Amino acid sequence: MVAVVEDDESYRLAMQRLLKSAGFSVQSFACAEDFLESGWQLETGCLIADIRMPGMSGLDLQAKLNADHCPIPIIFVTAHGDEKMRLQAMRGGAVKFLAKPFDGEILLEGVRAALGSEA
Repeated sequence: MVAVVEDDESYRLAMQRLLKSAGFSVQSFACAEDFLESGWQLETGCLIADIRMPGMSGLDLQAKLNADHCPIPIIFVTAHGDEKMRLQAMRGGAVKFLAKPFDGEILLEGVRAALGSEA
């Protein structure tokens, strides 16, 4: 299952539609806290998360999952990323760091790679 954590509803719905059209099972969440409270962490094969969100950021979510020994491959998407942020995400184990707007096919390639790497 692919989880999408994105506070921007239009991006969240667009990613959900794209992933479903490619045959993926998808759950989407408006914030990191909703994802953590959902209990879907063990069912999630790939997480797509925005970096900057109200409350817990995507990087905070990544740190929490790592601290909880829940190594979910993460693809970060952001409209406000910089090199320092990208490096922090990649050091934390992110599989991709995409700047908005991004090509949907690049996102799908990243999801396929993330799901394949855990098989």
